[in-house]
Amino acid sequence: MERYRIRRAVLALTAGAGLLLTACSAGESHGSKAGGTAYDKGGDSAPLPAPAAPGASGEAGASGESGEDSREVAPAPDHLSTFALDVDTASYDYARRTLADGGWPDPSTVRPEEFVNSFRQDYERPDGNGFSVTVDGARTGDGDWSLVRVGLATRPAGDDRERPPAALTFVLDVSGSMDEPGRVDLAKESLGVMTDRLRDDDSVAIVTFSDDAETVLPMTRLGGHRGTVHDAIDGLESASSTNLGAGVETGYATAVEGLREGATNRVVLVSDALANTGDTDADTILEKIADERREHGITLFGVGVGSDYGDELMERLADRGDGHTTYVSTLEESREVFCEQLPRHIDLTARDAKAQIAFDPATVEEFRLVGYENREVADDDFRDDRVDGGEVGPGHTVTALYAVRTVPGADGHLATATVRWLDPGTRAPHEESGRLETGGLADSVREASPRFQVTATAAHFADALRHEGVSHLPGGPHSLSELAERASELAYETGDRAVRQLAEAAARAGDVRGTH
Repeated sequence: MERYRIRRAVLALTAGAGLLLTACSAGESHGSKAGGTAYDKGGDSAPLPAPAAPGASGEAGASGESGEDSREVAPAPDHLSTFALDVDTASYDYARRTLADGGWPDPSTVRPEEFVNSFRQDYERPDGNGFSVTVDGARTGDGDWSLVRVGLATRPAGDDRERPPAALTFVLDVSGSMDEPGRVDLAKESLGVMTDRLRDDDSVAIVTFSDDAETVLPMTRLGGHRGTVHDAIDGLESASSTNLGAGVETGYATAVEGLREGATNRVVLVSDALANTGDTDADTILEKIADERREHGITLFGVGVGSDYGDELMERLADRGDGHTTYVSTLEESREVFCEQLPRHIDLTARDAKAQIAFDPATVEEFRLVGYENREVADDDFRDDRVDGGEVGPGHTVTALYAVRTVPGADGHLATATVRWLDPGTRAPHEESGRLETGGLADSVREASPRFQVTATAAHFADALRHEGVSHLPGGPHSLSELAERASELAYETGDRAVRQLAEAAARAGDVRGTH
């Protein structure tokens, strides 16, 4: 735990209830955002007003125009953590594929938040639109370190007949690098099955790209035209170079041309993201279609394929394109994404969703957010609705895990988590909050709920992949063999096939590490 033994933050709380710190410096780095360990800044801090608990509608104080601050405690700048929500899972799926092929994932592609978000959770669901907020935790036995989990959940996806119609523009990579079993053929098979699963009032367009881009099928209603869509899919063949920029630009132009009011308009990019022609930078690619993205609310869903995969480019495209990514390597996984997840989650629950966690300096000495390095948001931008957040659909959960060192013997309020989002239709802001007391911490990780233990194990696995096979997070297990054993126990306890796959991946990582 040496990496966590950082200088204790000097928190001189100013006496007197009349002194309120009303803002934090947006330009300062925060302990939760350094991507490594927390650090401290000396200096005085004074209490901030408490975030008012939202009313029954979850809208109290949502506009942020009342002049009241919603944070419950008096955090110094180091005691606020703010990030955009993320439901990506590509990093975990790609790591599993790399390990299965006998390789070791590049640490730069290992994003712990995508590991912990790859598993079902036990959070209560809200009755209506918006989020529920669950905050729980467990002591680790490593000094005063605990693991704290912040869980956000949306209502379950409803009957498919109740969602708005969808207008989906599929942008398919047919470059030479896609001419490998499990790439173009996998996409064609999955799109064909998905076409039969969508409703008659849904629409589909298809754009392909290699050295250039082509609209193979303009936006077409499926009712009475499924055969036309199938013919377009069946005719897809691989070609030469990968001009991903041209593909995205043409895809968005096609989506705008076929834009449907009252529908969910989305670009679905299927690629190995190995761009080698034209624009190859995410910022440059998305700058060209910025107006379409902002004005028309078209979101981007990235589906990564292939043993060689441009993870960083795809992930940045999805982040900047107000969407998310996943990765598939088998027909079973592809069918799950295209035939189950995509139709079920076409609708959006929240736009520009952000979370802000306020740790109480009376009980917390330091903390570290595990992952989310490239999703950080300046604390002062939490209620600035011009600042991008994350897009979340029905049935999703978002999990953030913190390593938290508490003040020895401290008792009382530990943290408050607040999520803010915009209604997808009206763009009206809403907020919901949840809190955790020190008494709510389980005495050990093994005494926490099974799903909390899965979250902790997934985070340890990601940390081990980042650090040469050994996790340095508090609370152990630390080695790959211990992780595999613990995940296997949890797979038996939960009966969850995904947790069994986690155990297999950890065991495979141990085997691969032994050969290096």
